[in-house]
Amino acid sequence: MPSNTPGPPGPAAVLCGLAGWVPPRVVTNDELAEQLDTDDAWIRTRTGIGRRHFAEPGQATSDLAVEAGWRALRSAGTETVDTLIVTTTTPDRPCPATAPVVATRLGLAGAAAFDVGAVCTGFVYGLATASGLIASGVAERVLLIGADTYSTIVDPLDRSNAIIFGDGAGAVVLRAGDADEPGAVGHFDLGSDGAHEDLITVAAGGSRQRSTGGEPTHAEQHFAMRGKEVYRHAVTRMAASARTVLSKAGWTTDDVAHFVPHQANLRILHSVADDLGLPRERCVANVDTRGNTGAASIPLALADAMAGQRIRPGDRLLLTAFGGGVTWGSCLLTWPALVPDPPQERTTP
Repeated sequence: MPSNTPGPPGPAAVLCGLAGWVPPRVVTNDELAEQLDTDDAWIRTRTGIGRRHFAEPGQATSDLAVEAGWRALRSAGTETVDTLIVTTTTPDRPCPATAPVVATRLGLAGAAAFDVGAVCTGFVYGLATASGLIASGVAERVLLIGADTYSTIVDPLDRSNAIIFGDGAGAVVLRAGDADEPGAVGHFDLGSDGAHEDLITVAAGGSRQRSTGGEPTHAEQHFAMRGKEVYRHAVTRMAASARTVLSKAGWTTDDVAHFVPHQANLRILHSVADDLGLPRERCVANVDTRGNTGAASIPLALADAMAGQRIRPGDRLLLTAFGGGVTWGSCLLTWPALVPDPPQERTTP
């Protein structure tokens, strides 16, 4: 008779490589102010953002993903993985997924490759997906890339949103390992509430709009967000999710060396930290120079913090995010010793 006693837990996903990449073009607040009814002081006061990076004409999300992915592989000291996940809101096309072409361009043809769509929560959802694949034995090594080119979906004349978003990509390599070693990713909290799907949308381009047979309006083809409501939901959901995952691990806020939230805007970051009772100086933020880069924001923040030697091996980290859908999620890890991503330039194939 088979036993109902569960067997030993599977391997844990261990972070062993990290990199970020943003396109070279820098867009300052002053440049935006030339076409919007605003100025640098107004943007900084509302968002904490001073500049962001935009992709060049013809540059797609996959181009950014390849750059970050290559650098993360170099950081991990490997050229191969058996699975690649791209999490994005701005895929190259509605069909097919962006991940397979990224895999091929990185020399990973034959690896499993697929996209995850959870908007700005995408990276945390991707971490949970990669962890599950490794724990189940389906994958031994996973390259997870968060990449977005919001400049392609935000109306450049929309003052409310054009000032917030930037383009970028961040990537991590995860390998099978032990749950108690540095870099092990564990204790997740994920959630969603589709009753609020209309808070963050791009109305056109999907089957809902296409099935109507009508031509989409200019507004329907671009990103829309109900800012005040998103602010309230983001703070509430991120704080609650963070508390849940801390409780699962038996951690308190005193155990958290660094709080790494999705880089929505500085006011949201500080409000969540305040709600949790975390000193603001423990909040890792690069939104002032990157803007909101969607699914790329958390790995980019981690890469920038590592490059600046702010995060050190042994530090305990709390990651949390909120995105359209609406979705939210959090996870914990203890920081490992990593090799910084290579500084040399690379021409993507």
